[in-house]
Amino acid sequence: MMFINVNDENFQENFDELLGRGKMDMAHVSGIVGGIIEEIKTQKNGALKKHIAKFDNWSPQTDADLKISTDSMSKAYESIDPKLRDALHLAYDRIRVYHEKQKPKSWFDTEENGTILGQKVTAVDSAGLYIPGGKAAYPSSLLMNVIPAQVAGVEKIIICTPTPDNEPNELLLAACHLCGVTEVYKVGGASAIAAMAYGTETIPKVDVITGPGNIFVATAKKMVFGEVNIDMIAGPSEIGVLADDSANANHIAIDLLSQAEHDEMASSILITPSQKLADEVKIEIENWLVKLPRQEIARKSIEERGAIIVTKDMDEAVNLMNQIAPEHLEVATLSPFELLASIKHAGAIFLGHFTPEAIGDYVAGPNHTLPTGGTAKFYSPLGVENFMKKSSIIAFSKKGINEIGKECALIANTEGLTAHEQSVRVRLTDV
Repeated sequence: MMFINVNDENFQENFDELLGRGKMDMAHVSGIVGGIIEEIKTQKNGALKKHIAKFDNWSPQTDADLKISTDSMSKAYESIDPKLRDALHLAYDRIRVYHEKQKPKSWFDTEENGTILGQKVTAVDSAGLYIPGGKAAYPSSLLMNVIPAQVAGVEKIIICTPTPDNEPNELLLAACHLCGVTEVYKVGGASAIAAMAYGTETIPKVDVITGPGNIFVATAKKMVFGEVNIDMIAGPSEIGVLADDSANANHIAIDLLSQAEHDEMASSILITPSQKLADEVKIEIENWLVKLPRQEIARKSIEERGAIIVTKDMDEAVNLMNQIAPEHLEVATLSPFELLASIKHAGAIFLGHFTPEAIGDYVAGPNHTLPTGGTAKFYSPLGVENFMKKSSIIAFSKKGINEIGKECALIANTEGLTAHEQSVRVRLTDV
């Protein structure tokens, strides 16, 4: 684990390395992904079946084999532990309530001359949600993607998820039933993204694609952007922690590891002005590591992509964290809300000693699909607006166009667009 002080001679070099943590080398997979996309565009279901046989180790015999039945979703829902079912319902309800508050509204303003200007907000017609499957199946990700689409009012929601060995994950199926999803396809990777972007005989073309995935999924989303809209290009998970002397080193250590256990490429960074806390956290990380079932993954992540930075004060710590712009940011200080105004860039901000990042992954309510790799400087969390678009509303009265039409015509004339100019002038009463 990188352990550095801002006063170190090579600090900037080490810090720049952290800033580059989220860069994915898409170049080395873009040729493979491009070939997959082209095959889906031309061969459609035939290519899907070939890719499933190659990557997921089973061979669909018919087009119908690609789809998961609603009956199997219902059975999965009924078969899971009742306590887990209740927990999923709690998560669903809280996520729904939070996202209902995000829904933008149409609006209209009427000027004194009768001119009406406004904005009409409508949902996209269809959305395709990519949900990782197999061993890394996360029903929480399904809830986080389906619910904002439902709140937005999307009429057609489809899901693609890989099913290695043709064994759909029961928890995902149960979550699908809970959400009322009826179209789920056993397709993963770049093939799924291409299928949802261009359509096949079985999988319909959609308007927007959202959801997390590996570098092949991320590259495919980047390549089909423009044919469809996408939520973001997300990389490996990450957490940043701002902490002072009031923080519990044991808590901070396990919070850092909560992201490290996701993926060897995950990044966990603590920035603190407290040398004492930094030393204690380093010890506690090792104490926790030996207890984790995913120790091998977490250890590689924390050793190769983790860091503890000691600063001269909290202002410097916040400044450095703003440059990092982490996916998740915990503020474990005595007065966390006092720092909130200074924090400019983070996907989600967790305030106080009793707000671990994991609470946001499951039941808090805000979305856990977040920008990574510093893209929180310009991306927002997945939300209802990702499934909606806006139309401008313009309605001029006769009096209204007479009041400002000459100025409009003048600008059009200056640009050399005569038809533009005359389309305004023919409506003016005093031409």
